[in-house]
Amino acid sequence: MSTLAHTMMTAARSADSGLASPGELDRYPYAEAPAVDRVGAPAWDGADPELGRVGRRAAGSRGRGLHGQLVQQLGQMIVSGDLGADRPLVPEEIGQRFEVSRTVVRESLRVLEAKGLVSARPNVGTRVRPVSDWNLLDPDIIEWRAFGPQRDDQRRELSELRWTIEPLAARLAAGHGREDVQQRLTDMVEIMGHAMAQGDALTFSRADSEFHSLLIQVASNRMLEHLSGIVSAALQVSGGPVTGCERPNETSLAHHGRICEALATGDGPAAEAAMRQLLTLHPEVERVVPAPREH
Repeated sequence: MSTLAHTMMTAARSADSGLASPGELDRYPYAEAPAVDRVGAPAWDGADPELGRVGRRAAGSRGRGLHGQLVQQLGQMIVSGDLGADRPLVPEEIGQRFEVSRTVVRESLRVLEAKGLVSARPNVGTRVRPVSDWNLLDPDIIEWRAFGPQRDDQRRELSELRWTIEPLAARLAAGHGREDVQQRLTDMVEIMGHAMAQGDALTFSRADSEFHSLLIQVASNRMLEHLSGIVSAALQVSGGPVTGCERPNETSLAHHGRICEALATGDGPAAEAAMRQLLTLHPEVERVVPAPREH
């Protein structure tokens, strides 16, 4: 096994950790909802009473302590429909329900506003926004949708998006012939092979995600490159029909290897064809999204 493969497989078993940076959170003003709105304020019965028990931390929230966990909780509740559109979110009530400080609540609402999930207006307060305003390409929202009531739609939409992005990226990447990138992609296939032999689905998943993200980046199309995070999120929450980390197998590994071979010879059409084969749905693969996993 190469040094890179050993390092990555070891790192995959380490838990993610980190603390929230202090920042100047109080500079972000959130108007309080008028008293009359509090009659329609949401009940928090559907939320996890212990924030530390969040099963899967979103990519944008990972390693950010209570702030990240509150973003995850509120985001999941909004995306699942537990907090419907135009519902008021009163900072004091959120803080009391989740036993977090006002500063944590404000910063969490700021993050959710950046994702298009809520809006804050003077004399109106903070309210949930309709689905049409959400940033559906945000990796966190992709994850929340994938593990909520919209899981089937999310998986279908992600698969369709990958079919649009990745074959083109593979064709473009074949024209660059960078040896360092070729070696890195080959290393990822090697790591996937070792992980599959050891039954290590987590390492397989991470190497798979690295492979696809790197392939998009080497296509040298800046607009495609901006979509690499979406592909990574898609792989993490739903996988491709044969590339998902829940189902590492020889067929998946062979298709990745063929892509590497096509890139090494600069054969764009072959790289594109191999990617399409990799993304092809097979009848024996169940079209379901796996349950959230502990990372």
